[in-house]
Amino acid sequence: MKKLFFKDTTYVSSRSTQEEVFEEVYLDLLNKQLVTEDFLASLLERERNYPTGLDLSPVSEVLPDIAIPHTESEYVRTTRIIPIKLKNEITFHNMISPSDQISVRFLFMILNENGEAQAGMLADIMDFINSVDKEKLCAFFNLQDIEAIYQFLEEHFTMEVSA
Repeated sequence: MKKLFFKDTTYVSSRSTQEEVFEEVYLDLLNKQLVTEDFLASLLERERNYPTGLDLSPVSEVLPDIAIPHTESEYVRTTRIIPIKLKNEITFHNMISPSDQISVRFLFMILNENGEAQAGMLADIMDFINSVDKEKLCAFFNLQDIEAIYQFLEEHFTMEVSA
């Protein structure tokens, strides 16, 4: 099983727009040499054309909506999932119905240097959301502490990634 979460790339952001959050995380990822300089522009462009907001109400009415931003593998140098807790709700367009806007509380940003696994990583995030007890998941989405967010994911997010 491949490790997908790392404490040094788990974030809690108090920014209030997509662009600000993306830039804040990008600068740190760039500093850690996990993404290329073109990553931010590509991420923003992709989010405009292919929104990644996900309405979780079909899974459970109690869960907040999330987004799963990502971009092409040429802009990333690693494969991992970057959890980002948003202190402020941020508007994203709905992945399924792009003209609809939803208020998002949590991001699972996918960095995937091996382009083919992207759909699999998306499915794994959904499996995680569908399989974890909803009350526990609600508590998780409300966590404000990087250590606690990371520990929860380490404990509850199991996935097989064929290397």
